Amino acid sequence: MSEKFVIGSRESDLALCQANDIRASLENLFPNTQFEIKIIRTTGDKLLDTALSKIGDKGLFTREIEAELLKGSVDMAVHSLKDLQTAQPDGLTIGAVCKRETPNDVLISKSGATIDDLPQGAVVATGSLRRRSQLLHYRPDLRVEDIRGNVPTRLRKFGESELDGIILAFAGLNRLGLGSHISQVLPFKIMLPAVGQGAIAVEIRYDDKRTSEVVRKLDDRTTHSCAKAERAFLRRLEGGCQVPVGALAKLEGRTLVLEGMVGSLDGTVLFREKIDGEPDNAEGIGTRLADKLIEMGARELLANTREEVAASSKVTI
Repeated sequence: MSEKFVIGSRESDLALCQANDIRASLENLFPNTQFEIKIIRTTGDKLLDTALSKIGDKGLFTREIEAELLKGSVDMAVHSLKDLQTAQPDGLTIGAVCKRETPNDVLISKSGATIDDLPQGAVVATGSLRRRSQLLHYRPDLRVEDIRGNVPTRLRKFGESELDGIILAFAGLNRLGLGSHISQVLPFKIMLPAVGQGAIAVEIRYDDKRTSEVVRKLDDRTTHSCAKAERAFLRRLEGGCQVPVGALAKLEGRTLVLEGMVGSLDGTVLFREKIDGEPDNAEGIGTRLADKLIEMGARELLANTREEVAASSKVTI
């Protein structure tokens, strides 16, 4: 009887697309082994009409899956890396970070306009405080509205609305074959992505050596190093989906370059810096960049932002 591994996944189209890609890769690597997917509903999937910043922090899309992983009902969990908390729950670890898709955000507009071509006062939708902050910093005349749901749902809502534009991640659209909707890939000078955006993580039990041996074949060393730097940056800032924080690490030759930002909700204040260092010290680079922004006032800015979000949502954060 062949060995079998169970993969835990959310039920959204994108999550299942990613889980199926992981399963296919593992089946190619281990043709005599069975891999099956178990769908697990998460809190974030159940509360689709409330802004993420108002219902909780990291873990909204992972907590229930991680509970199943700890119980042993699944052997590995496939996540969008940006959804994972910056520190894994006791007993769990990231077994692999797969090669990153293009991490940029994109604009979809009904007229095909770029961000510079949108008319004065145009209304753009996003469920991300990070995107809101950077968008308003670049175009303070725009109006920003919240939008929730999985990628196809957001596209449908956008099509049925009077909105002028919507901002989504390139990676999700591309993986779902929806790239034809993109009007503009936003350059990083306008919008840094979320920590881990575009990368897929495979989470496993810390002491599960057999599963570790299997999933490590999927690990991309460059992406994993970049992810460590970005996640250390976010961890030091104590950030999450309730605050406007973005970062992008890239390997340039033998140097890891990390750029990060922290902004206000209205985009009037935005701290942004870049540092570099040895890839082997990825986490140290992330911590140093966070400290640099903290010196500029990032911690106070984030504290004020949390208070604003809490006041608007009447949720304790």
